[in-house]
Amino acid sequence: MQSDRTVLLEVAHPQAEDARHDIAVFAELERAPEHMHTYRITRLGLWNARAAGHTADDMIAALERYSKFPIPQGVLVDIVETVGRYGRLVIERDDDGVLTLTATDTAVLAEISRAKKVAGLLFEKRGEHTFVIQQWARGELKQELLKLGWPAEDLAGYTPGTPHEIDLDSTGGFALREYQNDAVSSFFEHGSGVVVLPCGAGKTLVGAGAMATAKTTTLILVTNIVSAHQWRAELLRRTTLTEDDIGEYSGSAKEVRPVTIATYQILTARRKGEYAHLALLDALDWGLVIYDEVHLLPAPVFKLTADLQARRRLGLTATLVREDGREGDVFSLIGPKRFDAPWKEIEAQGFISPASCFEVRVDLPQSERLEYAASADDIRYRLAATAPAKLDVVKQLIEKHDGERILVIGQYLDQIEQLAEALDAPQLTGSTPVAERERLYQSFRDGETKILVVSKVANFSIDLPEATVAIQVSGSFGSRQEEAQRLGRLLRPKESGLPANFYTLVARDTVDQDFAQNRQRFLAEQGYSYTILDSHTLDAAAA
Repeated sequence: MQSDRTVLLEVAHPQAEDARHDIAVFAELERAPEHMHTYRITRLGLWNARAAGHTADDMIAALERYSKFPIPQGVLVDIVETVGRYGRLVIERDDDGVLTLTATDTAVLAEISRAKKVAGLLFEKRGEHTFVIQQWARGELKQELLKLGWPAEDLAGYTPGTPHEIDLDSTGGFALREYQNDAVSSFFEHGSGVVVLPCGAGKTLVGAGAMATAKTTTLILVTNIVSAHQWRAELLRRTTLTEDDIGEYSGSAKEVRPVTIATYQILTARRKGEYAHLALLDALDWGLVIYDEVHLLPAPVFKLTADLQARRRLGLTATLVREDGREGDVFSLIGPKRFDAPWKEIEAQGFISPASCFEVRVDLPQSERLEYAASADDIRYRLAATAPAKLDVVKQLIEKHDGERILVIGQYLDQIEQLAEALDAPQLTGSTPVAERERLYQSFRDGETKILVVSKVANFSIDLPEATVAIQVSGSFGSRQEEAQRLGRLLRPKESGLPANFYTLVARDTVDQDFAQNRQRFLAEQGYSYTILDSHTLDAAAA
């Protein structure tokens, strides 16, 4: 533990796995080379941990338990003081329904009330410790207070919404797993917030459990129409909801029902510069709003969510990492992290499949090396990521895993087209009609199609439980969240019992290799490590 709040973890140490598990609660992984992983303790990480029930003493104890050297005294003081800032300001509602901001410390109240952006959100002072808040300002105030370093605890309560009877369907012995029940309980104890669970761990069922607890009209926001259909199918299978209870609100349907599933895309659609479907947010008296894949929440939806603070909000995700750096807005407007379960922990319980991760390094031929060297920075990644030499490696890997169900994943449409043609396999991209996508997914699930060549449309909320191999040929630069989603396609438990193998093909000594290292950081934080293979000795190394 160093004085600049970085933590260096010695990977080969016998206690490294336990240490990683304990510090990942409040520290974010920054770099994960072979021998020494670097974590950083941030204010937002500490506040998320505090909101999830971890105290400053818990965090310090974890550091002291594993630290090779004494913890710098300044770091200990910083952790205690930073964690102590959470809850010094509380948003409540008085007996007349008026929103108030109360401080335990008058100096803090004086500091924040002098900030220009906060002052406009406060209505009048009431006594020494309290301000009345503008009724519309609950979300915006939380955003501004977080920026000032004073995260407010929101205890103002929520509208119950219009009651609607929803229960889990226990026929056939179905019941939520213990960690899913814990996630639902923790969410309701606090009212709003984010549940972090790995892909394949049943985040949709946590949503269903929350709905069965709330028993109210529910708006579910999802990434795409295929995800909407999967939510609908799962709710019909696992709850007492009927076809008539569930509506779809998308580009092709505009059904508003007691449970309505809408896409982010339709909510952010504009007509003449205005959001065309904002009325959906008030179409019914929603008692619960569920945000699927909350790490992908489009920026405009944050603004819309600021006006939904009186409704319970549940965010579901495999990672709080956002590539746009807006984790603070998730914290303020959806809510802090309320529950998380590490991937390896759930894997150990047998609820997700164990996975092996490999990075296969490919050499560019001399002619391509020269073209790469002479190219501008903005096209170097594309040249490296789409290197033709990767095709032979894909063929070798498919031959090695003959008979298994394999996803070949790429970023660039021309590359996807070439792969599909060379492998004689169907391709699936953003332009593939929804009906055809669902047909291909079902054919893959049934085992009729063994290989699918897919673009990033398959990253999100796609249930392909029997996929055992993913070959990532190219990705979205250094996107950690994408790496997590792609591995997640393989983590559903397999009826076949086959292990999962995740391959990333990387052009050696290029920006492709640099970006791959960044993408792997999130999985390293979850306890996965990559075995480096050389394409020239692939068969021998894999054996």
